[in-house]
Amino acid sequence: MSWLSSLGPIGSVLRVIILIIEVLFVFNLMILVHEWGHFLAARWRGLKVEAFYIWFGKPLWKKTINGVEYGLGSIPAGGFVKLPQMAPMDAIEGGSSSDEPLPPITPIDKIIVAFAGPLFSFMLACTFALLVSVLGKPQTESFVTTTIGYVAKDSPADKAGLKVGDNIKRIDGEPIRRFEGFVDSVRWGIVSSEGKNIEFEVERAGQKLPVIAVSSEWPDLKEEKQAWWESIFKRPSLREVGITGKETPMVGKVQPDSPAADAGLQANDELLKVDGQTLFTRIQLGDYLENKAGQLITLTVRRDGKEIPISLTPRIPDKHPADFTRPMAGIVWHATGERKLAYPGVTEQISDATRSMVSMISKLVWSNSDISPAHMSGPVGIGRVYYNLLQDPAALLQILWFSVILNVNLAIMNMLPFPVLDGGHITMAIAEAIRRRPIQSRVLEWVQTACALTLFGFLIFVTLKDTGDIFMGGSKKGNPVDELGWLPKDKREALK
Repeated sequence: MSWLSSLGPIGSVLRVIILIIEVLFVFNLMILVHEWGHFLAARWRGLKVEAFYIWFGKPLWKKTINGVEYGLGSIPAGGFVKLPQMAPMDAIEGGSSSDEPLPPITPIDKIIVAFAGPLFSFMLACTFALLVSVLGKPQTESFVTTTIGYVAKDSPADKAGLKVGDNIKRIDGEPIRRFEGFVDSVRWGIVSSEGKNIEFEVERAGQKLPVIAVSSEWPDLKEEKQAWWESIFKRPSLREVGITGKETPMVGKVQPDSPAADAGLQANDELLKVDGQTLFTRIQLGDYLENKAGQLITLTVRRDGKEIPISLTPRIPDKHPADFTRPMAGIVWHATGERKLAYPGVTEQISDATRSMVSMISKLVWSNSDISPAHMSGPVGIGRVYYNLLQDPAALLQILWFSVILNVNLAIMNMLPFPVLDGGHITMAIAEAIRRRPIQSRVLEWVQTACALTLFGFLIFVTLKDTGDIFMGGSKKGNPVDELGWLPKDKREALK
């Protein structure tokens, strides 16, 4: 959709509209498949189907075909198939449209119909996973590495003795396979930790070190004061220890008339070393240049598979705020760095997605970690992720990969034994089979209504957090980089 940029403001608006439509299409596809599972199972078992809706609330569109009312609700959160022979769901689906008596169904019928939705979501996840295994999944070095690329000064990691280049093997006894992600990752190991100290097992220069205990708290960190209403939208902070993963810095573009431009650096150049020191992250280069104003430095650059030396002299930008004294090279970094395609198998993808969701639920329910319901997302947050992924150059591959995770999560969440969810229907059907008689409809209706209200309350809660991420994220202060600029050599000399 890059051609839309040529249309100016109108093109920008059209681009946003198209992206939103694409997000809604992907989102609705998953809901449709899930509810289609219930629909087909209900038809197979001979249940009466009154309605098939995507989304809840007052219908924006509806049409009756062969006795089934199909519609699109006004609240973009899930969907339903109205089955009056199942547990009453009047709080969500509305009352039954038929007064004629319906024959009772067996508990096994209810279990099959309820289980069909999560089953179809799981099958859709497997379909996406198969496509990912064939087409590939873009991965950045900072995502898959287990090597520390940066340690913040005076951070818990710095005070405990972790160093750049350390290879992390285990955190709190759990094996580590990558830096980012919800399972087997450095980030998850830190976030989900429960004690005052987080135990790191690392290798340094090929040698295994004794366990390093890193504090889970920043004792010198002062919390920013915020208004009471901000806490409604902002999520609680999660544990950090001040480390990032290794990434080979890659040039996105070179600012005109900057030291980097004068030296001949080009877009997509990878910076391997500075004055013989291996670069583990772009932050490292920025720190190195702080005391190098006017001094010649040598960068080892990888370009088209070859390593070449490039010398440049960093300087303070010619245009800068009065209090800005930091020498720079004039490099705009590539957003992701080099990405390579990985081809994970279907089993690996489904297993990782399942374990990540189970781990999240267990941390929410049974642990003393900082993870809470306030860190979960609803339709707005998920839609935002899809919106961002659709702007990626490899949008299709990213969408397929994320859809594997989301559909597995949808299947697992719906299997929880909570009334209103599919797992709740299965639990009540099992109870009915054990008791050999249905649960009283009046009691069941009250339980279903209470749980429905609780569910919608939770959706409102996480939607407020998702909205806060959109409108209250980032710094309120202007970026000083926007005030920087470089002059051609002749104009620089004229100023001297």
